[in-house]
Amino acid sequence: MPDSLFPHLQIDRLVDATYETIYMTVFSGLATFVLGIILGVLLFLTSKGQLLQNRLIYALVSTVVNVFRSIPFIILIVLLIPFTRSLVGTILGVNAALPALIIGAAPFYARLVEIGLREVDKGVIEAARSMGARIGTIIFRVLLPESSPALVSGITVTLIALVGYTAMAGVIGAGGLGNLAYLEGFQRNHGDVTLVATVTILLLVFIIQLIGDTITAALDKR
Repeated sequence: MPDSLFPHLQIDRLVDATYETIYMTVFSGLATFVLGIILGVLLFLTSKGQLLQNRLIYALVSTVVNVFRSIPFIILIVLLIPFTRSLVGTILGVNAALPALIIGAAPFYARLVEIGLREVDKGVIEAARSMGARIGTIIFRVLLPESSPALVSGITVTLIALVGYTAMAGVIGAGGLGNLAYLEGFQRNHGDVTLVATVTILLLVFIIQLIGDTITAALDKR
């Protein structure tokens, strides 16, 4: 029965493509989480009225974040080809997609981090300062814990965006489900392959959303 429904689908190829998509999403997601936290905290602390207010640093970081957040991902991949080739040694394969995925997603997540940090009660921050807490203590004991539901919600949205990015990267040779849907599905006019690859991507998105919502609900103390 499955053979008649999906005559062109190769299960081993589907499994490999799914693994490649998960690999790209998880690896770039971890790097995006760390880099986005750093950039988001820096944006928050150097903004007007905050602990490390600095117009110049805020303007520079904000500009970099806005520029890379605004570039369409498919164009970003092309722009980063020289950098990717020098870093990875090739512009094809899952590892070659990672620089563009991280650079494309980290600025997006950094803004979500900044927004989440702005939701932290200023009274809690002032209380920590009045007790002599240092910047590092305020960041790791106040800001990040208090904003954790927003941070998890933000990384959930970012991971879902990354799944979409991997699909676009797959079209130009990065592998994964996007590559499977385009090369073996669309170009060869195998609609069954395209359909299964699309449904698999949707399932990954639903799973990420479910996990993210569960963790966010557990962290939200309101």
